[in-house]
Amino acid sequence: MPATPPKQARLAEFLPYLLSVTSNAVSDRIADEYRARFGLKIPEWRVMAVLGDMGPQTQRELVVATRMDKVAVNRACKVLEGRGLVTRSPNASDGRSHHLELTAAGRGVHGEIMPIALDMEHRLFDALGAEERLQFRAQLARLFERANAL
Repeated sequence: MPATPPKQARLAEFLPYLLSVTSNAVSDRIADEYRARFGLKIPEWRVMAVLGDMGPQTQRELVVATRMDKVAVNRACKVLEGRGLVTRSPNASDGRSHHLELTAAGRGVHGEIMPIALDMEHRLFDALGAEERLQFRAQLARLFERANAL
């Protein structure tokens, strides 16, 4: 009797796929709000969110923090700079790079978007109980750490 071939993993059960499509669905839902109100795309908001949370960053640091590629970060920074939401200044410790930071207008937009994003997060997490939310965050953190360790 021939050996039974291994069961093929279904895409809908494949962790990277599940994480990606879920992340995209959540990001798209929040993006609908800030795109309509502020004309920002997801990469632009991610850059603004990092700058709002972490302060001035180089583009290289933004690539690491956002997990986006260099081209997407560069494009987002140029759009934000062109709109007066981000300013660029020389990096005193490295003459080849620049620090990017939110302008007063950028901080204002950031301050308006964060409550929208947090409200959406709250509405999404309503699908889980309090203990499930804590477990979910902890599990995501462990998976993130493991992915970085491998």
